[in-house]
Amino acid sequence: MLEAGAVDVLQADATRCGGITSFLRVGPLCEARSLPLSAHTAPSLHAHLCCALPSACHVEFFFDHARIEQRFFDGALRPVQGELCPDLSRPGLGLDFKRDDAQRYAV
Repeated sequence: MLEAGAVDVLQADATRCGGITSFLRVGPLCEARSLPLSAHTAPSLHAHLCCALPSACHVEFFFDHARIEQRFFDGALRPVQGELCPDLSRPGLGLDFKRDDAQRYAV
């Protein structure tokens, strides 16, 4: 897509394209071609990653993904005036799995 000039904005998703390492590898590809990078959903994950990539322009925010994050993770990010800001007081991605809340969905 990049070599063919087929995109104006490259969209990547760490939950679907090889994890955090692969997502972070997309940033320099975008920078080399002066293309913006858009993170696809999973806002509490991608907000942190986009802070490390100068080519990142935004994190796609779907209500259903955010609702799932809020339901199952303490520390899930909520937009404030249209911005997602990682909580730097929390370690790692700032998320703690709510095991008890998720247990009812176990199979």
